[in-house]
Amino acid sequence: MRNKTLRTAGLSAALLAMAVMVGCATTEEPAPAPAPAPAPAQPAPAPAPAPAPAPAPVAKPAPKPAAQKVTLATDVLFDFDKSAVKPEFKDRLDTLSGQIRDINLEVVIAIGHADLIGTTQYNQKLSVRRAEAVKAYLVSKGLEPNRIYTEGKGETQPVKACPGLKGKALIDCLYPNRRVELEVIGTKK
Repeated sequence: MRNKTLRTAGLSAALLAMAVMVGCATTEEPAPAPAPAPAPAQPAPAPAPAPAPAPAPVAKPAPKPAAQKVTLATDVLFDFDKSAVKPEFKDRLDTLSGQIRDINLEVVIAIGHADLIGTTQYNQKLSVRRAEAVKAYLVSKGLEPNRIYTEGKGETQPVKACPGLKGKALIDCLYPNRRVELEVIGTKK
C-alpha cells in the first residue's frame, strides 16, 4: 500500500506542478484600446464681460396732487322784459372770465330766470334768451362756446316774492328774479 500511496502522492505532485506551470504560462491579453486622439485645442473662452454698474437710482417725480375742484359763481340781473346784459354786469362777467383763465375749465352753467309777470311760455323763452346773452358775452371774451351750457327755468325758481304789490312797485320788487345764475366748474392749474 505504501506503493500505492507513493504513486498517488507522485501523481498528485505532478498534477500540482502542471497546474502551477499552466497558471504561470503567459497568455496574451488583448491590447488596450488606443486612447482617443486629443480634441483640437479650442481657444479659451473669452472672459465674461464685467457686469454693468447698477444704474443710479432715479428719484421718482412727486405724485401730482389730486385736482382741486374750483367753483365760481355770480348772478347777472336784467331789466324788466329785457335780455341785454347791463353794463354794470359786464364788469362782473369780465372779472369772472379772468378767473376762468386761471383754472382748467370744465364747464360754465348759465341758468336764466324770469319773474312771474307775463305768461309762463313767454317767461320760459325770456329766461333762455337771458342765459344765451350771457353766453354770447363770455364767448366774446374768449371762452369756448362748447364749454358753456345754457338753460332757462322761466318763473319756476323765484328768489323773492312780493305779495300785495302791483304795478311799478311789483316790477321793482321782483328785480332779483330776473337773473342768470352762473356756475363755473373746473380744477386748479
